[in-house]
Amino acid sequence: MDIDNLIKHTSVWLKGIGPESDIAISSRVRLARNIDGLLFVDWSDDQTKSRVIELSRKAVLSSDYMKDAAYVDMSLLSPIDKQFLIERHLISREHAIDTGRKSVFISRGEETSIMVNEEDHLRLQVMQSGIALNEAWDIMVRLEKDIERKIQFAYSDCWGYLTACPTNTGTGLRASVMVHLPAIVMTRQINDLIKAVSKLGLTVRGFFGEGTEAIGNFFQISNQVTMGRGEEETIDNLTRIIKQVVSQERGSREFLKEKKRDIIEDKISRAYATLESAHIITSAETIDLLSLVRLGIGLGIIKDMDARSLNELFILIQPAHLQKMAGKLLPPSERDIKRAEIIKSRLKMEKQ
Repeated sequence: MDIDNLIKHTSVWLKGIGPESDIAISSRVRLARNIDGLLFVDWSDDQTKSRVIELSRKAVLSSDYMKDAAYVDMSLLSPIDKQFLIERHLISREHAIDTGRKSVFISRGEETSIMVNEEDHLRLQVMQSGIALNEAWDIMVRLEKDIERKIQFAYSDCWGYLTACPTNTGTGLRASVMVHLPAIVMTRQINDLIKAVSKLGLTVRGFFGEGTEAIGNFFQISNQVTMGRGEEETIDNLTRIIKQVVSQERGSREFLKEKKRDIIEDKISRAYATLESAHIITSAETIDLLSLVRLGIGLGIIKDMDARSLNELFILIQPAHLQKMAGKLLPPSERDIKRAEIIKSRLKMEKQ
């Protein structure tokens, strides 16, 4: 597969067309599955891992849903290509490490990817725009059934689906929604919110998932419990809580608009002006400024840009994307210059 082609397209989940997508960027469902009769990845030798790849390749590509999917041998990718796939949320950071006998399948619209020989034999992922966990789950059910016609998964009548990490055993389902909560952060409610959702059996992570910090006021909220609760129940519960979070963010935005309008408008205008004029800008500063501009779009303060363009910018300004677009390796100082050029160009284009 030519990884370079991916940069010419926008991932489905970035299009900002789903329900509540001004606040809920994307919904993701992920299933951990292992092939019955084969040792788990951490216990496998190279021969077994190769067998997993062979079996999964036949099963995945036989699915109508994945017949046009790209197959990527991880061992053939450069470090920049691996980072590029991480930035597009198509693989985990762990999948990019020690990439012998690993692969990934990527659907044409990038809404589906399947990692092979990550922590488990298969990690199936479906992403959609906005609050769309049920839609993502419907796709996942069809995909899993197609694969199960070719592969028997390790399953226990007592424990459910067997996984490498005990915290995934049961359904093997992790569902999450990435939300943009600048108003909740500004009104200093975020710590109370995190405590509240944690008591409901959920966990809050950063922009790139497990082990990452919350940058730009983006948070991933996901289920923790995978045993003793059905998949639909898990998804319905998470959807209900996310809608409450979105409602709280809307309430906080209204508060800022009514009570702190001058301050908020000033912050957003300064952020936009900096992005429009900077010659050198770091990734961290860019994400913070784009977060304010995104809030400005939601509040109707920024009118000549839409959420889709901004969502794309959050990905395009990442280090590997900048280097893929430049066609060469760039030191951090040159990436900061390239980043500023791309932002200015995109903002100018949006005004036309």
